Amino acid sequence: MDEDLVTIGVFARRSWLSPKALRLYERQGLLLPAAVDEHNGYRWYREEQLETARLIARLRRLDMPLTAVAAIVAAEDPQTRADLIGDYWSTQEHATAVRRELVTHLRRRLLDDPEGFTMYDVKVRDVPEQTVLTEQRHVKVQELSPWIDEATGRLLKSAAGHGDGIVGPCFIIYHGEVNEDSDGPVEICLPVDPTGPVDAAVRVEPAHREAYTRIIKAQVGYPQILSAFDAVAQWVSSQGLPVSSSPREVYFADFGAAAPSDEVCDVAFPLD
Repeated sequence: MDEDLVTIGVFARRSWLSPKALRLYERQGLLLPAAVDEHNGYRWYREEQLETARLIARLRRLDMPLTAVAAIVAAEDPQTRADLIGDYWSTQEHATAVRRELVTHLRRRLLDDPEGFTMYDVKVRDVPEQTVLTEQRHVKVQELSPWIDEATGRLLKSAAGHGDGIVGPCFIIYHGEVNEDSDGPVEICLPVDPTGPVDAAVRVEPAHREAYTRIIKAQVGYPQILSAFDAVAQWVSSQGLPVSSSPREVYFADFGAAAPSDEVCDVAFPLD
C-alpha cells in the first residue's frame, strides 16, 4: 500500500467528515476512495483528496444539496466554483427574504392587526391613457406564475413589431379574486405605441388616478402580496375614495435581475 494513503478513519478526522458521510459521497460519486481492499473492503484515501473533502464539508454546512455540491467540486476553474457558490447563496437569500415576508403577512392576518398596514406608504398619482397589448385568462393561483411568464413572453414578442415597441411598464389586472379556489380572470397588459400595427389583442386603458404602494421583490409572492392589496384597499376606504376599476400590479423594474430587497412593483387601485 502506498505510503501517502490513509485509512477512512484517519481521513474522516482530518477532513471533518464522518466515515458514514464519506461512504455516502462515494455512492454518489462525489468523493471516491483512492483504493479499496478487495478482501476486506477497507477504504483508503490520499492526502491530496483532503482539500476536496474539506470543501465538501464546508459546503454541506451551508445546507447545500449534494447536486449543487457535486457541480462545484466538478468545476476545475476557481472562478467557476466561486460563481456557483455565489449563485447558490443568492438563491438562499431570496428564499429567506420571501419566507420572512410570508411570516409577516401570516402574523398580520392571524392577529387581525390593522395597524400593521401602516408600514405601507400609499400615494396617489395620475396615469395617462394607454394603448395596451393584452391577454386574459381564468387562472387559479397555483397556475398564475407560469401563465404570467408565458403570456408576457408572447406579448413581448408581439410588441417587438408594434411601432416603437414597449412604452410603459407591464401591469397585471385582477378582474376577480385569484386564490386556490377562485380564478379571476386575470389580464396582462403591455403598453405600446398606439400608431404601430396591430398583431395581437389590443385595447385602450383609460386615463385615471390611482392609489398605490410600492413593494420589494420579496413581497411579490403569494400570499404575502395580499398584505399590500389590503393596505391600499384600507387606505382608499379610510379616505372615502371610490374605486373605479380592478386592482393591479405594475412591474416597473427588471424582475429577474432584481435583488430580494429591490423595489419592483406597485400595487394599485384605480379611483373615480
